[in-house]
Amino acid sequence: MSTSGRSRAAGPDETPAIGRPRDANRDVAILDATLLLLTEVGYDQLSMESIAARAGVAKTTIYRRYRDKVALVAAAVEYRSQSSPPAVGPGGLRGNLLTLVQWLAEQIAEQEIGLLGALFAGMRSDPGLAAEMRRILRRDEAAMTDQPLREAVKRGERLAPHAAELFAEVAPAVIVHRIVVAGETCDERFVEHLVDDILLPLLRGHPNKPARTERGTGSKGTRS
Repeated sequence: MSTSGRSRAAGPDETPAIGRPRDANRDVAILDATLLLLTEVGYDQLSMESIAARAGVAKTTIYRRYRDKVALVAAAVEYRSQSSPPAVGPGGLRGNLLTLVQWLAEQIAEQEIGLLGALFAGMRSDPGLAAEMRRILRRDEAAMTDQPLREAVKRGERLAPHAAELFAEVAPAVIVHRIVVAGETCDERFVEHLVDDILLPLLRGHPNKPARTERGTGSKGTRS
């Protein structure tokens, strides 16, 4: 779950501190323990008691920060992923998509397969977790695509309706398949293939017309 860098160790249910300041080290210990146990035992078997034991804190310490397991897991996911999408550059839509797809591939490659599997399974069994994960994903998808697509429109690009949603549906799925299922890396040639042959035609409303004409003369133009 790649996020856009607005995460912090504090959870969404915190209240203003009264009295003794909160120990930031405990915050980190709780979130780290949550991620480790989530990978080890899965979402359904994850409990506040086991997290407290692994983090070396009292269960009440966790409940002062997070109202329930869903809130804690969501906070842990946001805490783990702190990289921001790349800034828009001068290279036009294609250049910005190449940079964005490469960044997205790096974020996905860094994720632990066991953690992703635990989250996906948890989303199927707990509607509350599913809602939280979708909230995070929608927010981060908007953070990824808002600037590149807005700048493209300003430069006169004609994009398909719901272009941002199309990018969010296609790009991560293709990258996950490449890394997890095929066991391949997302090298430069593959990134160019994904952008030129799939994303640009799709975002422009011409899914059967690969955008090869935008490639520079030095581009390899082949895919692995």
